[in-house]
Amino acid sequence: MDILIKAAQFFLSLSILVILHEMGHYIAAKYFGTRVEKFYLFFDWKFSLFKFRRGETEYGIGWIPLGGYVKISGMVDESMDTGQLKNDPEPWEFRSKPAWQRLIILLGGVTVNFLLAMAIYAGVMFTWGEKYLPNENLTGGVWVVDSMAMEMGFKNGDQILDINGKKIERFSGIMPEMIYGGNVNVRHENGETEIISIPENFIERLIDQENKQLFMYRIPFVIAKVADSSHNSDVGMQPKDVIIGLDGKRVDYFDQFAAMASEFAGQQVDLKIKRDGEELTLPVKISENGKIGVHSASLGLLDLEKLGYYKLETHTYGILEAVPAGIDKAVNQMGDYLRQLKLIFSPSTGAYKGVGGFAAIGNLFPPVWDWLIFWNMTAFLSIMLGVLNLLPIPALDGGHAMFTIWEIVTGRKPNDKFMEYAQMVGIILLLTLFVFANGNDAFKGIQSLLK
Repeated sequence: MDILIKAAQFFLSLSILVILHEMGHYIAAKYFGTRVEKFYLFFDWKFSLFKFRRGETEYGIGWIPLGGYVKISGMVDESMDTGQLKNDPEPWEFRSKPAWQRLIILLGGVTVNFLLAMAIYAGVMFTWGEKYLPNENLTGGVWVVDSMAMEMGFKNGDQILDINGKKIERFSGIMPEMIYGGNVNVRHENGETEIISIPENFIERLIDQENKQLFMYRIPFVIAKVADSSHNSDVGMQPKDVIIGLDGKRVDYFDQFAAMASEFAGQQVDLKIKRDGEELTLPVKISENGKIGVHSASLGLLDLEKLGYYKLETHTYGILEAVPAGIDKAVNQMGDYLRQLKLIFSPSTGAYKGVGGFAAIGNLFPPVWDWLIFWNMTAFLSIMLGVLNLLPIPALDGGHAMFTIWEIVTGRKPNDKFMEYAQMVGIILLLTLFVFANGNDAFKGIQSLLK
């Protein structure tokens, strides 16, 4: 069921993005009097699932869910239909239009992608606002949940002061900033500060390991359940008890208790708990593996805010505030994605190993239907689609635009045969990338099955 929910969200998001991207080309083409022969969601090689004709355009849904397209008369595109180029250009054909008009038609799709992301982010902020954990509010520091971070020198209770001199505003912004490498300035629990260097192959190592999260916000040890088979089932512990001490020492967080309990393996010690505002002391036995035989509660930030552990920042937006905030967020996301692409094209970082296909993108969606996450993901994918389409690769909008800009600057138009060959090269490059990305997905899937 989880897979079906993820798949449904992915295909709905993809359909929205493809239709609106192609609508950008369609509207620009029609505005300049260019004939659009086909408008398709997904590809219709050999046959289509559904189609109808209105005017000069055939609209339909293909059976290959890899995107979509508009077929514009007189343009060498992915269909590689070059038969019409043997005749003299007609007034309604793409090739007969001035270069500046052709450039607008080519960039119509990515323009819609960027505007759509801005509109979605503005709508999200107006509807849901923003609620986040400021990094400076982690007065107890972070919880180091992965050995890779420990090997780098991070410790439980570290406060992340800055990364490469940049102050991190939100706890959720720590990991996204670390992937670019450099140095992390931390303050340890003992008050000492240290500069920790991020290894050049940090992304490669992160990709290769199962846990992609190095840090968590620290949580208290709240008992969720005392198992009937527990060796401490009769000492009086109850669900919702908060563990605040062990052997006379104060315990604030779960990770502190785990470290302290291992010191008393096989012994009986006093456990201090808080229940309904009252403090109680119970005698408990620590097992040989440092456990007390209870299940701990999984607490989210809202729960922790109610318990007084963290103060979240909440920002609501009126419509006039939401629009510029949405634009600002889209621009920042675009900049971040361009920085990430730069890492992918730097072999020394190993980031290319993280390139994924449809399975990787689909897994970005949660296993439950959450409209807030859905729209945030759709906005991000819209930016990703826009940026990737601007790459100067023949067969992509950016490649076509590159040749058109060359024509505007030099006054010389590439001949149709050159454009035909360039399109073929571009298609081969895209197919290679498609095989590589989805091959990565398959390889990771096989690895997970063999573990």
